[in-house]
Amino acid sequence: MKKLISWNVNGLRACVGKGCFYEFMNAENPDVICLQETKLQQGQITMDLPEYHEYWNCAEKKGYSGTAIFTKEEPLSVTYGLGIEEHDHEGRVITAEYPDYYLVTVYVPNAKEDLSRLAYRMTWEDAFLAYIKELEKTKPVIYCGDLNVAHKEIDLKNPKSNRGHAGFTDEERGKMEIVLSSGLIDTFRYFYPDKEQVYSWWSYRFRARENNAGWRIDYFVTSEALKERLKDALIYTDVMGSDHCPVGLMIE
Repeated sequence: MKKLISWNVNGLRACVGKGCFYEFMNAENPDVICLQETKLQQGQITMDLPEYHEYWNCAEKKGYSGTAIFTKEEPLSVTYGLGIEEHDHEGRVITAEYPDYYLVTVYVPNAKEDLSRLAYRMTWEDAFLAYIKELEKTKPVIYCGDLNVAHKEIDLKNPKSNRGHAGFTDEERGKMEIVLSSGLIDTFRYFYPDKEQVYSWWSYRFRARENNAGWRIDYFVTSEALKERLKDALIYTDVMGSDHCPVGLMIE
């Protein structure tokens, strides 16, 4: 059984500095942890994770975006980005190839509060899904990360007042619908189709976390071919250190 974790740490140095990161790693001992929003350049932090191989994709812009994978098993190969110039400046994707699947960490672009990046986000969504489908021609895929969308009303505390806002626009939700009708599985909903009030992100404003006024925008998505091997999906709502909590997948 493997335990895979994904966490938008919203600044890895801050998360480590608060003591939360290593505390979580020691408690959970994952086989792989995928990070988003590391917000640093390689070499700006030295991780004390001797058991793990480290892979980093940093944004060209300092203190912005960025992803990382720490894995106990060394991958067969590792690639960075989507291989598309337009999308590969912000350190948003790392793909690790294992013997029987690809594991992709992804930090999907935010449409922004004024939706100024929504059009770009739509282009990104199409390119990313095409990328996943291309990988699937070789072997099944698991992708995880901050997808910056709450798919259904059940996935956020206040769906009525948030409709049309970044992360809950009809356009973004429509793209998620296309993903899930293309032979890919939202693993949390696979195990817990009706579970309410379980979120992975809370605004730092309005005591949102205290009141559990959150959104479920962090996911593990897998190819249909892996369905029989899925054992559980986890959301660690009590883990602090970021405005997101870690999410996980147990797979055979």
